[in-house]
Parts: sequence; structure tokens; C-alpha cells
Amino acid sequence: MQFKSSQENLSKSSSDSSVESRRGFMKGLIAGGVLGTIPLPQSSLGQSTPAHYTEPPVLTGKTFDLTIDKKPVNFTGVSRMATAINGSVPGPTLRWKEGDVITINVTNRLSEPTSLHWHGIILPYTMDGVPGLSYGGIQPGETFQYRFKVEQSGTYWYHSHSGFQEMTGMYGAIIIDPIEEDEIEADRDHVILLSEWTDENPHHVFQKLKTMGHLYNFSQPTMPALLDDIASYGLQAALSKRSMFNAMRMKPTDLADLSGETLSYLMNGVPPDANGTRVFSPGERVRLRIVNGAGNTFFDFRIPGLAMTIVQVDGVNVHPVTVDEFRIGPGETYDAVVKPTERAYTLFAETMERSGYALGTLAVDRGLASTIPARREVEWLSMTDMMGDMSSSEHDMEGMTASGHGGSNQPPVRAIHATTEFGPSTDMRVDTPRTNLDDPGVGLRNASHRVLVLSDLKALHGEYDRREVDREIELHLTGNMERYSWSIDGLEYGKSTPVHFKHGEKIRVHLHNDTMMTHPMHLHGMWSDLEDGEGNFLTRRHTIPVQPAQRISFTVTADALGRWAWHCHLLLHMDAGMFREVVVA
Repeated sequence: MQFKSSQENLSKSSSDSSVESRRGFMKGLIAGGVLGTIPLPQSSLGQSTPAHYTEPPVLTGKTFDLTIDKKPVNFTGVSRMATAINGSVPGPTLRWKEGDVITINVTNRLSEPTSLHWHGIILPYTMDGVPGLSYGGIQPGETFQYRFKVEQSGTYWYHSHSGFQEMTGMYGAIIIDPIEEDEIEADRDHVILLSEWTDENPHHVFQKLKTMGHLYNFSQPTMPALLDDIASYGLQAALSKRSMFNAMRMKPTDLADLSGETLSYLMNGVPPDANGTRVFSPGERVRLRIVNGAGNTFFDFRIPGLAMTIVQVDGVNVHPVTVDEFRIGPGETYDAVVKPTERAYTLFAETMERSGYALGTLAVDRGLASTIPARREVEWLSMTDMMGDMSSSEHDMEGMTASGHGGSNQPPVRAIHATTEFGPSTDMRVDTPRTNLDDPGVGLRNASHRVLVLSDLKALHGEYDRREVDREIELHLTGNMERYSWSIDGLEYGKSTPVHFKHGEKIRVHLHNDTMMTHPMHLHGMWSDLEDGEGNFLTRRHTIPVQPAQRISFTVTADALGRWAWHCHLLLHMDAGMFREVVVA
């Protein structure tokens, strides 16, 4: 079976220097007392989108014809071949209507098999688009017809599930209008599709990581940082802090496998220096449909100076919650309503490991821009990210201390040791995972503004399946960074057996993260009903981020017969083996 993976490329060359010079120019204007929003000379600051950057087309109706082919693109100053849908990267935005029967004819003009998966869409498994499970894929020269009834509404997306095609541009957004009046009031809506690009061959990137898992991580501990820790916490604590990471063969800044050293970050297919613009009229309520179509990047999304009211997550309406920033992982979608009053705002999606960003503008007219926020420093993973529940008495050993996030002192903890319980595919085990859902994650814990957390999300219409659960299962998310091996219960896909659900049963699932990376876990074909630490229903998800040393619980109603995929949506992790088949019978 082939897997997909995804990459992106933000080189620190001409693109970055253009953005940095523009930032300096804007800061100079602010310092001189000029208003922060001004019309800019398009030629000098890259405000006019080059001809090769075009907005993805929007296709509507009940029948859609999509053609997959190669197309040259240039995101970094170097021409490369992308995998395009109807000649577009990203692919067209598909607008459907709840209750309609949709027909999608997909023609493959590549020299290799392809596929399209409709992410988060509830449909028969034969239409799900996963080669080896749903069907055999779409062969070269073949046209495959997807046909299914649309049973939901909201913001979703689609992408290839074959090889590394998603990394080369094969993805697009889906908007489904509700059959009745939309509960979300907005005068205008915009799709904000975040993604990545790399000029490297995706297969070469993967092989490099198999050889050296930390290759693209350039944020490493330094001697000045050690001296600062010694001054703040003492020699023993500073050395203990580093020795535990060394024992686990992990880097304290291993927040992502890929970085801006090889990735460019895109917003609707536009790199930061081109700065694509979304237009609004004064007084409008604007709905932003934010999709993370990246393969390997978590983004922290904010609009400086403009609060966002989250109204929908993964296509499900939630009780409105107003925040200034939220983290969005690969596969997730967030809908936010904003009420802009100024002439222009920066749409800023900073990567979790702080090596780059995707950028756009929300403005009353094209040609306007606002200031670009200064990039924040990368933060180290904390002891909580390594150890889990720090209140457990099991951690009271040897009087070891270390600094946690934001430089705060942590309680005494025991030394980390590698585990062999799950075999060579696993390099650590968390004995006492944390269950808190009020943690925004590393890099956002000390923010002075409002940051969204999972416990904020509550479905607008309450619990969907109120039955008691029939049984519970627990799965461990496991990995070995040195081997660049990722797995579930220590078994890579191909070595594991399927997870079996009985048709109609309600199962409580516990995902226990034994690694120091956050994994966005996506179950195909069925909803994952997220619960809090006390077992109370929060909201429905199709993709759930599980932080390091965390245990997430949700219920699944097994109402979809067939063979389904269940995997980490960090595509290189999926490719390396963090994937399971689910059989509902």
C-alpha cells in the first residue's frame, strides 16, 4: 500500500530577504508616526501577486470533473514540477450542498497511480479514496467516478492518498452549504488554505530523515543557553535538563521533522513575499474557513489587532469562543468570524517550531498591507512534555530539577530511561500521561493574549450518541527518532493487525502518546467524539492533536461498515508506519 506525505520549502534566500526588508520598511513608517495601514507601491514591496500565483478556482454543482497532471511551479525562484488538479495548485475549491448526491470524475494523466481522499466526509468506504483499503487507486490513463450523498455541512478538504503526491501540490478545500439556513451569520467568507512546498524530492527528504532524524532542526541547544540556565537554576539543574534529553536521544526543540530550511509556507498557494489579499467591506462579519493542508507543519494562527470568534471546528458548529490565537495541525479545519474595522490586517500563520510562516492580508482593497509580527523564539519542550503528569509521586526521585516552559522551575523528576516494551521501534515510554485539555502546547503556554485550548470547544448541539460505551481500547503512539520509525503500539503498518470494531457498537478510545512530538490523529469514515478528563462529551472531531506525554479520550460510534484508515496526519510519520487499518463488520 502506498502512503502520502507532504513537504514545504521556506528557503532563507531571496524570498525571506524580501519579507524582512518589507518588515523593516513598515517598522520605519510606524516609528515615524505614519498609520500602520497604508497603500504600498506594489512594485517595490511585492504586493502584486505574480502571474503564476492565481487563486484556486471555485467549482459548484453536483457533477465535478477533475484531472490530475503535472505542472511547473515556482515558489522559491526555482522551477519545479508539481502535481496539479485541473492545472491548479492548490486544487479547485469544491462547493457542495448538504443532501445532494455528488458525482466526481477523476482522470489520471500521471505516469503513476493516484487517488483522492475526501477528508472528514462521511461516506461509503469504497468512496473514501485510500489505495489498498477503499480500492486499488486510479491507474494512469484511467477515470474513476466517486459518487455519494453529502450528509453533512461545513468546511473540509481533500487530498491525494498516494505516495508523496500531496507534498507536491495535490490538495484543495471543500465547502458544504447546509440544507437549511446556516447557523453561522456572516456577510462574506474566505477560504484560508495553509500548506507547504519543498524544492527537494520528497523521497530524498524521507530518506535523509531515516538517516538523521534531526537533519532539518537548526534550533539546537547552545553554549550561551547553557550559561543562562546555570545562572538561573544552578549547574546541576542545567546539566540534568540536558542529560535527560541526551538519554532519550531527543532534542529539546524537536517540535517538527521539517523546517524552513527546506520548506516554503503557503497561504492559498501564495508564498509570504507575494502576500495574497482577502477583501472585505467596512462593517462586514467575515467568516474565515481556515484549513491546514500542510503535510508536516503545525501553524499558530493569529490576526494581530483583530479578535477571532471560533464558531466551527472540523466542520462541526461549536459554541462561539473568542480568542487571539489558535494552533491548527495538519488535517484540522477551524472557522472563525471576525469583525474588521481597520483598513488592513495581517493573516499570520507562524510555524510551531518558529522557522517560518505563511502570510496573507485581510483588507478593504488590494494593494494594502499591515505590519508583519516579529517571529517568536523557539521554546524547549518542558519536563511535562517528557514525563507527563508531574504531580505523580512516581516522579519524586533523585532530587533532579530542570526548567520547564517559560523558564519556570519544575518539581523534582526522575531520570528518563528508554523502554523496550514495544521493541526497537520505540525509544521511550510515558508511565503517567497527562489528561489535561487546557494546555495550548509548547510555545503558547506563556502568551499574554487569549489562546484556544481543546477544552474550550463544545459542540453547539450537544452529545450525539448518548448510549453507554460497550467497551474501551487503548492505543499507544510510539516512535524512535534516531531510527525515524513511527508506529502504533510499537508496530509499523505492515507489521500490525487491523483494529476491529463491531458494527453499531460504541467504543471509548484512549490515545496515549509515548513520544515527544504532537500527532494529529485522523480516523477515516467515523466521527471521534472528544471527551474531557472526566468523560464528558466536548465536540466531534475528525482529526485530534495529541500532545507529547498526553492521553486523549474519545468515543466512536461504529456505524460505517468497511475498511478504514487510522493514522497520524504528519505525513512522514504515516509513511514511516504510524498507520492502522480499522475494520468495521
